[in-house]
Amino acid sequence: MTAIRQHEALRQAYDGITAVVSRLDDAALQTPTRCRGWLVADLLFHVLCDAQRALVALASPVDGPADVDDVSYWRSFPMGGDGDGAKHAWWARRSAAAFDRPSGVVRIWSDTAPAAVRAAAAADPDGFVTTQGHVLRVPDLLATLTTEAVIHHLDLVVDLPDAPLPAELPTRVAAAPMDGLLTDDAVRPAGWDDRDYLLRAAGRVPLTDRDRLELGEAAGWFPLIG
Repeated sequence: MTAIRQHEALRQAYDGITAVVSRLDDAALQTPTRCRGWLVADLLFHVLCDAQRALVALASPVDGPADVDDVSYWRSFPMGGDGDGAKHAWWARRSAAAFDRPSGVVRIWSDTAPAAVRAAAAADPDGFVTTQGHVLRVPDLLATLTTEAVIHHLDLVVDLPDAPLPAELPTRVAAAPMDGLLTDDAVRPAGWDDRDYLLRAAGRVPLTDRDRLELGEAAGWFPLIG
């Protein structure tokens, strides 16, 4: 996918989250999500940190080559309930709670997300950036940000039945790296759409017996990302 399509996917991913949270009052922003221990405002704060990280990364061009791409990037994070992940989860929850109202997180998100998208559109598509100790091509960075945003959008709406779902383009971009994380011979079950794929790949929805039968040995690779 071209860099132009990658930043458009990121724009649609972030706009999708904004469409969910901007219509919520303070009570609804305290609705549970799929992420253990996190309310909507807590999870939004986590995604806000991603948008801030995007701004820093896109303003930090470096020489190549890249050491990870939009697939291998995900392999650099340990699976399971590691201590660093638990500490981040607790920090994000306390940070979101420090706002006088949950809608305060929405206000900062609404300023930061469009700025990150503008920086993505202005970035050199042939350039390299650094983030989280890695060097990535700009389009690969945008793909990882889109993947994270789409999965967390799905996390946000689990108890918000009237909320809009992620758009088709960012969902397709988010699902693409999952194929690379499977074995070469593995194919996703025919009944899965991209959202089903992402929810199972991220461990949000457990594999059924039928899923395991269709995946065969590849079922042991799930979840593909944490």
